[in-house]
Amino acid sequence: MRARVSVALLAGLVALTGCGTVPASSSPVQITQVAEPPGDIGIEALPPVAGASAEEVVRGFVDAMASTTRNHPVARQYLTREAAAGWDDTDGIDVISADYAPVASADGSVTVTAGLVGKVDGAGVFSVGGGQAFTTTFSLVEQDGELRITNPPDGLLQLEPDFARTYDQVNAFFLDPTGTRVVPDPRFLVSGDSQATALVDRLLAGPSTAVAAGVTNPAGGVELRSNVAVDQQVATVDLTGLPTGGADGLNVLCAQLVWSLDQLDDVRAVRVTVDGQLVDLPGVPDVQTVDDWASFDPDAVPAASVGHYVADGALRTVTAGEAAPGPAGTGQYGLVSAAVTADAGTNELGTTVAVSVAGGTSSLLVGPYGGELAPVLTAASFTAPTVSATREEVWTVRDGAEVIRVPTTGSPQTVSATTLPGLGPARVFRLSPDGVRAAVVVDGADGGQLLVGTVVRDDDQVAVRDLRAVAPDLSQVVDVAWRTAASLVVLAGAGDEDGTAPYAVGVDGWGLDPLSTAGLPAQPTAVAAAPSRAVLVVAGGTLWQLVAGTWSTLVRGQGPVAGGSPFYPL
Repeated sequence: MRARVSVALLAGLVALTGCGTVPASSSPVQITQVAEPPGDIGIEALPPVAGASAEEVVRGFVDAMASTTRNHPVARQYLTREAAAGWDDTDGIDVISADYAPVASADGSVTVTAGLVGKVDGAGVFSVGGGQAFTTTFSLVEQDGELRITNPPDGLLQLEPDFARTYDQVNAFFLDPTGTRVVPDPRFLVSGDSQATALVDRLLAGPSTAVAAGVTNPAGGVELRSNVAVDQQVATVDLTGLPTGGADGLNVLCAQLVWSLDQLDDVRAVRVTVDGQLVDLPGVPDVQTVDDWASFDPDAVPAASVGHYVADGALRTVTAGEAAPGPAGTGQYGLVSAAVTADAGTNELGTTVAVSVAGGTSSLLVGPYGGELAPVLTAASFTAPTVSATREEVWTVRDGAEVIRVPTTGSPQTVSATTLPGLGPARVFRLSPDGVRAAVVVDGADGGQLLVGTVVRDDDQVAVRDLRAVAPDLSQVVDVAWRTAASLVVLAGAGDEDGTAPYAVGVDGWGLDPLSTAGLPAQPTAVAAAPSRAVLVVAGGTLWQLVAGTWSTLVRGQGPVAGGSPFYPL
């Protein structure tokens, strides 16, 4: 009979020090190749050629840093012996534009200038470059008759195409404060056989600084005993150092591991062991998949989440433009925007929060979906309300500066967002599906700017912190929506062209890509999105949905429906 670690045994590991079959703990085995695979992946590093000029040596060094061979032995051949011995190639990555220029100076040094795409730290966390220029100067001397670099900066310098070819972006998943969803924390890992081990290592090390204050990590303090083994698409994760406790902590840890590893191409299921013994959780098979932890799905959307919009002051659904039930669907409130909560358990829509405008005054209205709405606040303006799938509350920004949280069973509360007023008036505020992040569009010198911050909850205190630009290359941002828990759809200035176009971008700023505009009658002015739902935009005062890369009307074969302020209930 196979040895197992049961929930009861996990709760009492400390008391079992005398048991030969269930050790209380064991020393972790040294984990090798955590960050790098054993060989090159698609990029062959070429050694220096005899008689190379200073510029050629620097170019060769930059090219050789794209290799994934451990310790970068070929890249070190471009350095003096002293520099090669002291160079630390593990201290993060500067990702630069491919059109960099090495320019030699009269003193023999070479200055490299490029656009800074971003930086990747030692934990694989990407930070967008923010439009900065990258400049570094290499000093060279002659050694054994050849020019060699004396001062390589620690870390790697990689061209954007090389970085994209050799690194994969995956998520380490942590837990939202309600304990109901895993929250993505994007990381970049080298492609290859060691990726599963590297990902679990990042997970156990904890969340990135940007999101740490908004999530919990039940895996804290746990260690890997050995490398993660993958056989026939089943990853075996052997842990040690689990804290004592019951099934809840182990359940969440398994959910984190399974959701994280499921992203890898060669993993379809996970076997979790503790000190070499298989975990035994009630109702959970020995080999676990995301289906066993579906309740933690970071992108779950209730079936009742049908697109809504506002037309002529009335709340409507995208189903052939039908009016929403109750007085909100009649137009009597004069609505300009709205949001609706949804209950995944009952598959019913819950609370409606809407904004109406009359006589130059905006009112925030709250009430049950399909029922009467009552005013709870007034102001000169409110941003369109926003909801997450994890809490019964709605958020908005009053008069461009005051973030307001409205619990569906309580009174409105001001949320601390101390840095927001200094960044400019906020005209869009969107919670992520898990409620851990907020995307904000603020008015600045160059028009709308997109920021992403972290929602931090401490007892009864709620704050939005660490607001940071994630798409600095975009200007004139008009609107934003969450496509998934880790990605956004943005309406912004369309490069060198006039007007506005849709873009997709990761929550960390990586992967800024234009979306199609095929089929749109005019430039888009508002956007709505949700996981597993079609992206909606307003263009020319009518509603359009993105289907198979082309924008179409809400009902195929029928004309466009007039309306604005689209959204999905969550």
